[in-house]
Amino acid sequence: MVYPKFFLFNSFSPYFLIFSFIIERKKQNSETIPLFIAYRRKRKGGRKMNNHEIDYKIYGDDMQFVEVELDPRETVIAEAGSLMMMEDGIEMETVFGDGSNQGSGLMGKLLGAGKRVLTGESLFMTTFTNEGQGKKHVSFASPYPGKIVPMDLSMLNGKIICQKDAFLAAAKGVSVGIELQRKLGTGFFGGEGFIMQKLEGDGMAFVHAGGTIHQKTLAPGEVLRIDTGCLVAMTSDIDYNIEAVRGIKTALFGGEGLFFATLRGPGTVWVQSLPFSRLASRVFAAMPQTGGSKGESGIGGLFNMFSDND
Repeated sequence: MVYPKFFLFNSFSPYFLIFSFIIERKKQNSETIPLFIAYRRKRKGGRKMNNHEIDYKIYGDDMQFVEVELDPRETVIAEAGSLMMMEDGIEMETVFGDGSNQGSGLMGKLLGAGKRVLTGESLFMTTFTNEGQGKKHVSFASPYPGKIVPMDLSMLNGKIICQKDAFLAAAKGVSVGIELQRKLGTGFFGGEGFIMQKLEGDGMAFVHAGGTIHQKTLAPGEVLRIDTGCLVAMTSDIDYNIEAVRGIKTALFGGEGLFFATLRGPGTVWVQSLPFSRLASRVFAAMPQTGGSKGESGIGGLFNMFSDND
């Protein structure tokens, strides 16, 4: 079984203990099995696309990776550090921004890179181009357990708004920018801050999120209330706002925070079952604290037992 590099933790760390149940499920398999495959064929005829057209397959269940098939001279862009593997004949190059404005000069490239910094991402992205004669494949893995969601932007009115760290890869020409929240309440209490990622174009894009992903289409006027950290992405016609939890007792002791994110249709939203912030807080809580007890109960106790040098 082949796993992305982010699961190669020390076997005594709490991260290993948290994810061991997932690995145990897959030990019986001797090779990677495409439990879920999404495949898109190239368009034949119709309007001309501005972005490169790519085929893809998504492998795995709890820990997915996407394999992109490139024809000669086709290019895919990806988040820095997301590469899993690539075949011979594919050239890798680091570029400013998202690579969609390579002909706009230095200032245009710096502007694109600056937008990425505002979303908490790196100044650079990586492009992968097939310089060979036949079809070549390159694969990308998400940085934590969850799902990879393929999005055909040409079928989504050319624009998707997503959480700041959701972008994984896309066909060359897809623009990765920023979307500012104009409502103060949404910016302060919406869980995503004032700046979200914006993907624009007419090609394929891939975003990742934690746990299981649920896609829901909202009718005009239909409202969906979700935890502020569970929003992955939404189409541009969704009205995104916040709503205070009703009842002082519920707000203080309900464990769900003081606000809900409210999404009003029409449009499509993608919701994740396990936000990375929630996973990280649980792992942090399980780690031993300085000066804490060295009891043997729980994950922290097991970690202390192996780390004790006495």
